[in-house]
This record gives sequence, structure tokens and C-alpha cells, in this order.
Amino acid sequence: MPSLPDGLPAPDDGALPASVRAGADARRLGVYLHVPFCTVRCGYCDFNTYTATELGGGASQASYADTALRELALGARVLADAGLPAREVSTVFVGGGTPTVLPVGDLARMLDGVRSSWGLTADAEVTTEANPDSVTPESLAALAAAGFTRVSFGMQSAVGHVLATLDRTHDPRRIPDVVRWARDAGLAVSLDLIYGTPGESVDDWRTSVEAALATGVDHVSAYALVVEAGTRMGVQVRRGELPMPDPDDQATKYELADDLLAAAGLHWYEVSNWARTPADECRHNLAYWRGDDWWGVGPGAHSHVGGVRWWNVKHPRAYADRLARGLSPAAGRELLDDEAAGLERLMLGVRLAEGMPTDGLPAGSVASLVADGLVDGARAVRDRRLVLTRRGRLLADAVVRTLAA
Repeated sequence: MPSLPDGLPAPDDGALPASVRAGADARRLGVYLHVPFCTVRCGYCDFNTYTATELGGGASQASYADTALRELALGARVLADAGLPAREVSTVFVGGGTPTVLPVGDLARMLDGVRSSWGLTADAEVTTEANPDSVTPESLAALAAAGFTRVSFGMQSAVGHVLATLDRTHDPRRIPDVVRWARDAGLAVSLDLIYGTPGESVDDWRTSVEAALATGVDHVSAYALVVEAGTRMGVQVRRGELPMPDPDDQATKYELADDLLAAAGLHWYEVSNWARTPADECRHNLAYWRGDDWWGVGPGAHSHVGGVRWWNVKHPRAYADRLARGLSPAAGRELLDDEAAGLERLMLGVRLAEGMPTDGLPAGSVASLVADGLVDGARAVRDRRLVLTRRGRLLADAVVRTLAA
């Protein structure tokens, strides 16, 4: 699992500086709820997750909702004490881990905690991640009744041997069923895919994208597999048991996905995300990319409010212990200066299909990127916006380096 970043000490009471009030009226407020539990740990995953047998005491699955509610209450106090304007939460995202290993009643109580802390806007987007084998028609209907509006299923692939390499446990034939159940419950549905798994052919990838589209979903995320050093897959690659993903193969698969998704009527709105209409885009993730405020609940969760970023202690036991003692679970924080904030806006803004204004960007660098086919020249001239071409999407990090140089 990745280590937490270095940073300044975080105050035990979680207090925020007065600077967070600047511009707060123009920023939306979101909440991320991290559920750090999975039934099994996938070999490629380096998220902060634990199986049930690894934890106990105050960090157990059974007590987790109560612990999260303590942090939500703390968050409400901290934002009020900082003098921030009262803002209802416009997006909630429950991620993990596998949130749906918890009883629906616990997820509902956590959502109620958001309501009681800040309130929810009338059109709030409330998403939970789920594995296809962690839901039933009844549990999805109960989530909708509790106020959830959206579910994001970790499909990853429709091909058995690819799922086996990823250590995924679900039957790919279940995907159409869970999508139908969720839609019958009134939930919007997204499917997550991974490309570049060792042993995955281009035809395998085509099968997966076409299977996702055959369900009729209105949102698809597709991510290139990254082999992290501390994972079981990382060990397998180091030992030569699995090959390292090939960047050229991944680029081919990205282009294939973009072609298939576009032909089916889904447009890209962020480098790794496609939606049928703007209303189908994930508003919570857009809030991250646009620099809004969010409070991250849970061990290892990150938060951002008005240029202050902080992160919680990683281990669920340490997280539960600090909250039980009335302390903030934050392990450290950073205050973004103008230079750091500008670089972050650049890194995130270029990934969006809406692009970002070219004002303030080095004109020579923009012209060079247009000449290299990485930036849409017509948009740069007509709209004065920097918008990536498809080749630019594949080389987004290089675009940022060029602009930041």
C-alpha cells in the first residue's frame, strides 16, 4: 500500500485556518466515505483495504459505521468553527474497498450522518462502489430507498482468464443481471474496466468493452493497469511470473475503447471516463478535478477545503482510536501556495474535455503542443482553451510537464 505523503503536523482538533473562507461561496461541498474492507484482496490493488480477518476491536466492520459517524460530526464542527458558509453537500461517494460488504443499514446510517452534519441538496448525487457479487436485487432497492442515486460496479473485464489474473471473484455473466437490478431499483449505473492486464489480448479487451456497452449503461470508466511495487502482482512481475504491461498495448486498447464507446454514443469528458450525456457524468469526480471542497471520511482518506489538504491515519485501528478519544484522525496536512495550487489546476484541468483557458499558459508551449498534435489547435485559437486531442490524452502527463516547465 502507498505511504502517506509528508506534510505539516495536523492539529488534534482539526481546526482550519481562516484562509479557507476565501471564495468558499463559489465552491461546492462533497463528501467521500471510505470503507476499507474487502472479502479478498486483489493482487493488483494497493488501496488502503483490509479483509475481515485482519481487523478487530474498534476497527471491525461491525463498528465501522459508528466510527465514521464520529468523523462526520467532527467535520461539521470544524467547518462551522472555521467560519465557512453553510453549504449543503451536493455529492457523496462511498468507495473502498468494497462498501457493499457492509450491511445496507450501515451505509444508510453513514449517509444519514452526512444529512445531519450538512444536509443534502435536492439533486444530490450519491454513489456507492460495489462488486458484482456483493449485491442482490433487494440490497440495491434498499440502497435506493436510503437515498443512493448511483452505483459504480467494478466489472474490470468480461473475460474469465483476465479476471483470474486480477484475482477478481465475480462471474462475468452476472454483469447484465446486476445492471438490470440496479436500474430496476432506480439507480444510475457506471461500469469500471481495466485494460492492459498481463495475458489480455486486444480481442479480450474488445469483448469486455462490448459486453459493458451491451448492458446499455450510460457511464463507463476505463483505467490502464498500473503494477504497484507493494502488491502481489508487483511481486509476480518482479519474479518474472507475469510480464509488465506494455504501454503501446495499453495505448492501442485505449484507442479501441474510445472508438467503441463513441460509436455507442458515449463521449469522453475526462481522460478515463465516458458518459452518454452531461447529466450522466460523475459529478463527484468532477468536483475533484475542478478544485471544489470535499471532506474525506475514513482511514487514509484525503480531504481538501479552500487550499488546505489533509489525510487521515492509514490503519483502521489507529483511526478508530483517535476518534474515540475525541481527536481528529488527520495524520498530516499541507497548505497549497499559489504555485502549488496553479500546478494542481493544470494537472487536473487538462484531463477534462472542457479543457482550460490558455490565458496564463506559456504561448510558446501551447503552440508546440498544437504542432505535436497533442492539443486541439482550433479550440486553442477559437475558444482560447487548451483541449487535448486523443493523442494528447494518451500523453497527458507529458503535456503537463511541457506547460509547467
